[in-house]
Amino acid sequence: MVASRDTFPLLAELLADQQRLQTPIARFSDLAAITPALAPVYRDLIPLTAPAPGEQYAFEVDLDACSGCKACVAGCHSLNGLDENETWRDVGVVLGTQAGHPFQQTITSACHHCADPACMNGCPVLAYEKDPVTGIVRHLDDQCIGCSYCVLKCPYDVPKYSERLGIVRKCDMCHGRLAAGEAPACVQACPTHAIRIVKVPVENGPHGRVTDTTHFLAAAPSPNYTQPTTRYVSRRGLPKKLVAADTATPRAQPAHWPLVFLLVFTQIGAGLLAAQVFGGAESPAVLWSGAVFFALGVGASVAHLGQPLRAWRIFLGWRKSWLSREALVLGAAAGAIAGGLALPGEGGERLLQAGILAAFAGIFCSAMIYVDTRRRLWAGEQTWVRMGGTVAIAATWWTLPALAVTLLLGKLIVEMATLAPGSIQGKLQRGPLRRLCFGRFAFAAIALASMTTAPSAFTFAMFVTGELLERALYFRAVDAPKMPGMGGQPK
Repeated sequence: MVASRDTFPLLAELLADQQRLQTPIARFSDLAAITPALAPVYRDLIPLTAPAPGEQYAFEVDLDACSGCKACVAGCHSLNGLDENETWRDVGVVLGTQAGHPFQQTITSACHHCADPACMNGCPVLAYEKDPVTGIVRHLDDQCIGCSYCVLKCPYDVPKYSERLGIVRKCDMCHGRLAAGEAPACVQACPTHAIRIVKVPVENGPHGRVTDTTHFLAAAPSPNYTQPTTRYVSRRGLPKKLVAADTATPRAQPAHWPLVFLLVFTQIGAGLLAAQVFGGAESPAVLWSGAVFFALGVGASVAHLGQPLRAWRIFLGWRKSWLSREALVLGAAAGAIAGGLALPGEGGERLLQAGILAAFAGIFCSAMIYVDTRRRLWAGEQTWVRMGGTVAIAATWWTLPALAVTLLLGKLIVEMATLAPGSIQGKLQRGPLRRLCFGRFAFAAIALASMTTAPSAFTFAMFVTGELLERALYFRAVDAPKMPGMGGQPK
């Protein structure tokens, strides 16, 4: 026999109570409906539909709601399993500069998923992709060789190199959560709902553009380069002149010693070889010294990679990455030079000449790697003089010593222009890097003084040491653009 509700009146009463109960979601919906003031607070944190053609996902930061609590930083770090000192989202402070009107505002920032991402454009192994539907810029960890060129290319200090993994990693807007209808970790962790995902209009193409960049942060690097999509909004309005609170803090960058040896040795080697092969000089010792310098320089480049066993992929980005072009051309030059020295007769001589010409093309690519980052110290007027000067001085050192001395003096004068105390480069070279700066000019002075008699192995060693220190300064004293408050690369 089946029991009915009439048989058990208490059970019937409990079931009836359950039918009258409201779930928390239902109660919240009723409350929001009768309290319009709550609508801006409990807004949608992610779009309910995918971007239409001409749109992409972007972060929107409500500056009025950001309290600087760093819950977004902790949420991102926890969900993505980042290393102890690795952060994909950071919080900084911007200040107003108008006299009599003090202003301070906390800023949260992560990857801006740019319409024309510099990290993707510069990657030599195509380890970045921009989703054609969502516009999210993703890093492909299993493709990365750890060259860190994307770190140099990004003006917002977004990609972070992981020493443990030997690769670069970055924010991917928690694309897996978005695909499942979940908000990204930073969005979900923010207690004031200061961060959300929105859709913004973009112009797609080989170099995408954001239709409206007026909502980007005024105290950040210019959006004209990479077309960042992040929107910073404020109902109060922001002062026209904003600066990052840490903008005057000089931060020495890594020396990148393998790159120092790559650049200096390949350029000295190319100069020595050219003087012997094209200049008519006949010194087997100088010829073979040039070949050894060049080979050591090319070999040193591998030590810079976090994943050297993946280096074979470096040809993949040759269409748009100067780093990929440099590796291909310098590698071909090294092979041709080795073959030219090994083969006897006219065939070997022609191959050697072709190798030296390829070396010059590779040095051009080396210079363009840094010019293309648009950093002030690495602009053309400094980069071409430094790298071209190293080649020219090496080429004339043994055959035209007077000209070599003149070229070295001119190079030193150009370098001294970066010592101005008002610039970031000047503050670094006069402050934390003063010993390195002193060493560079001291070794150059010894080389110049020794050249008053005649060139020797000692004077050449002083010149080479000075060039190595100069190139270390080139890396360490560079101005590294970033978002306000972000830590940048370790010293």
